[in-house]
Amino acid sequence: MKTKLFLPALLFGMAILNQVDAQSPAKKNTSSWPVIERQMKPWTRWWWMGNAVDEQNLNDVLQKYSAAGLGGVEITPIYGAVGFEKKYIQFLSPEWMNMVRFTVNKANSLGLGVDMNTGTGWPFGGPQIKPENAASKLITQKYSLKAGEKLTERIQVKEAKQEFAELQALTAYSAGGETLNLLKLVQADGTLNWSPASGNWDIYALFSGKTRQLVKRAAPGGEGFTLDHLDRKSTDVYLKRFTDAFGNQAPGVRSFFNDSYEVYGATWTPTFLEAFKQNRGYDLSNYIKELVSKDSADENVARLKSDYRETMDELLLKNFTQNWTNWAHQQKALTKNQSHGSPGNLLDLYGAVDIPETEIFGSSYFPIPGIRRDSADVRNVDPDPIMSRFASSAAHTGGKKLASSETFTWLTEHFKTSYSQCKPEAEKLFLSGINHIFYHGTTHSPSQVPWPGWLFYASVEMNPNNSLWPHANGLNNYIARCQSILQTGTSDNEILLYWPVYDVWNKAKGLDMPLKVHDVDEWLHPSAFYKLAKQLDKVGYAFDFASDRLLQQTTVKDKTLITAAKAAPYQTLVIPKCELMNPETLEKVINMAAEGANVIFQDLPKDVPGRSNLQVRREKLKTALSKINFSPAVDGISQFKIGKGQIFLAADVQKALLLNGLKREELTDIGLQVIRRKTEKGKYYYLVNHTSKDIDAFIPINEKGRVEILNPQDGLTGMANVKDNKVRLQLKSGESLFLLVSNVPASATRNWTYLDMPGKEIALTNPWNLHFTAGGPELPADQKLNKLVSWTTLNDPKLQAFSGTGVYTSNFNLPNKKAKEYLLQLNQVDESARVWINGQEVGILWSIPFEARIGKYLKAGNNTIKIEVVNLMANRIRDLDVKKVQWRKYHEINFVNINYREFDASNWSVMPSGLIGPVVIKPYL
Repeated sequence: MKTKLFLPALLFGMAILNQVDAQSPAKKNTSSWPVIERQMKPWTRWWWMGNAVDEQNLNDVLQKYSAAGLGGVEITPIYGAVGFEKKYIQFLSPEWMNMVRFTVNKANSLGLGVDMNTGTGWPFGGPQIKPENAASKLITQKYSLKAGEKLTERIQVKEAKQEFAELQALTAYSAGGETLNLLKLVQADGTLNWSPASGNWDIYALFSGKTRQLVKRAAPGGEGFTLDHLDRKSTDVYLKRFTDAFGNQAPGVRSFFNDSYEVYGATWTPTFLEAFKQNRGYDLSNYIKELVSKDSADENVARLKSDYRETMDELLLKNFTQNWTNWAHQQKALTKNQSHGSPGNLLDLYGAVDIPETEIFGSSYFPIPGIRRDSADVRNVDPDPIMSRFASSAAHTGGKKLASSETFTWLTEHFKTSYSQCKPEAEKLFLSGINHIFYHGTTHSPSQVPWPGWLFYASVEMNPNNSLWPHANGLNNYIARCQSILQTGTSDNEILLYWPVYDVWNKAKGLDMPLKVHDVDEWLHPSAFYKLAKQLDKVGYAFDFASDRLLQQTTVKDKTLITAAKAAPYQTLVIPKCELMNPETLEKVINMAAEGANVIFQDLPKDVPGRSNLQVRREKLKTALSKINFSPAVDGISQFKIGKGQIFLAADVQKALLLNGLKREELTDIGLQVIRRKTEKGKYYYLVNHTSKDIDAFIPINEKGRVEILNPQDGLTGMANVKDNKVRLQLKSGESLFLLVSNVPASATRNWTYLDMPGKEIALTNPWNLHFTAGGPELPADQKLNKLVSWTTLNDPKLQAFSGTGVYTSNFNLPNKKAKEYLLQLNQVDESARVWINGQEVGILWSIPFEARIGKYLKAGNNTIKIEVVNLMANRIRDLDVKKVQWRKYHEINFVNINYREFDASNWSVMPSGLIGPVVIKPYL
């Protein structure tokens, strides 16, 4: 391949990232928990509806975001609310820039960071993009002539609204296979001055046309055509508007953001033919007929389209992604990019920015008892952790500290998302290498807008109007503790797994190939690569993905593979079964083995991709393959020793890994999932139990040393019980823990308290007083409960419509306090609870299993308990729709349900709310 990563620009970006992360003065930390910095907290996408923002409201909401434990905001301007047009601010106007600078200054004073979308809505585009710079598409027209005939019509584009279309090629194909280039025979008025001497001919005209796609969900001042991402000049024109708006003062944001590539039908750019000839070595205009074939299964057509897709990849990487990143660095900022959906090599596109970002859309099934999953409230989408690894792999192999995710998009139907449902989805991301969560998201809403405020149509409503907001710190603190470790040190993945992108591109059907999150069942799931990745993950191997470009820049040191200066070394390169491979890639792999690397082929490649210089490249591949002379090793594995290293051929990759001395983490055999981080203190294991069963067992881990347990739910730590190189763990279904394995003195001063020998359960059966403190539409009257039930079933009609906060108080008698620990179990909570015992706050119990250790808060004799519970927004929204109150009135999409149909909650059932219990205390002797 002829396009190379611009390492100086990437290294510069990494330097900026390090500088940003080091803004706070270093603190001496003796705890095994890292000091929480702002990038370790969850951030949120922050929609500015109509850019209707002002300093007072910005000041107020930023304080609320900070107090709730958010680490930063990402400004994304979108369409506005009806009736507030006079308050709209034009995007990038001096007034808008003043609002951004006020936001940055205020946020920084509160310990918050600020990112900014380099555009409004999505994808990039706007008023500066005139037709000549707009997203382009390939348009073809077919004509037929017989011997002696002349074309009576002019060669002009027939599609409507294509006045800027340019004829770039005109090629005639005879029935006998002859090809003629007729472009120079077209007169200025479109008349073709040519007639075939014999036979029947088909003539294909190729035009560079325009998609005419407009920016989706544009904010005021952001309306216009979508950018031609494949053209450097167009990208420069687009970015110049920002440079001019900034003047000589960078806006002070940490990072510029680009959403997923959703440039529909952008199959061309005016310079495509020139770039194709330069990069592929032959003239694409001779193959228009093959290029536009739709349902062909012809191998040569597949090769042609592979070359077309590779050229598109190069143009997108160089002219947009690297170009945009270089521009951002000039503005003293980073880039954060969602590369999925792009018609290119996702690994390289993710790798060309400072913070690669994936997204999860929809919800996953988890067998965790008690977790709500109503089929009517979820989309039929299952976020795939292997897809998330494309972004995290680019971060890990590039030595980048952060890998982010747009998180919880359409997790459930509006107003029905609980923190319990959020937790395992976030954990799936962590397990796939993501360590910088962005909520999707938070809509800025002025204080004068009645409840529920302004809302975005695809959001989980992480905003102060959400009735769950008083307990947001529970979820946010959990994520911050997890990310504080997951951002520390480097990843500890031992395997580099090659992604055979040419097998993906080598399809005769279609034209461009956007690799979307939503289409993984088409381009990812059927591949041998995916099947191997799933298999390795299931049995406890850790890996990152590698592209051809990455392998070309990889070096070998002490038998390990070094992909970037700050990247952790890899122990083994694995090549999954693939049909096609560039000879340059194969030669590089062989050379790395000679330099000391261990390489495992699941199968050898059969051919080269594309049709450029095909026979010469086939000979090169054949020559490279002839260098590998395998000999039988053991159990179906063949081995070839070369230089300082060796190459294995094994259909069963796991056997070859074992032969190489790479041990899997056997703890996966009982259903635990794991990811590791390597730090100066030792290795951190992040362990998650997403099975339906509680786990209490001694589990094996590969790392040896002292083991400290760290609970990200409550921050508790203690030294683990280790026996025969196994660590005892107690993990309820839905829980997670960190282990720090180290050979240096531990920071924990006491042993972890295991909950053994349960005593007689103490049921809290005394009456409860229930008092409502916040919410609406009205505060219900106080209640006295002899039995805990959903407050919606109580004898007060206000309670069925109420969303907000209720406080339960009661007392109980503890005859004596002799147990080593006491566990409070709330059981059913709809939806989150904050607990006080004897006036001391225990914490927020916001997720299943709604338990907490409370021994230190108890006393012998009478004890008081207070439990503050918040419920969902759903019942109050239902009440508004039953009463036909118009609470949603937006331009463009207005407001839709999870299936993108008109939203109407009037037919919902009333959802259970409050503390339902039973509440018990379990002593452990």
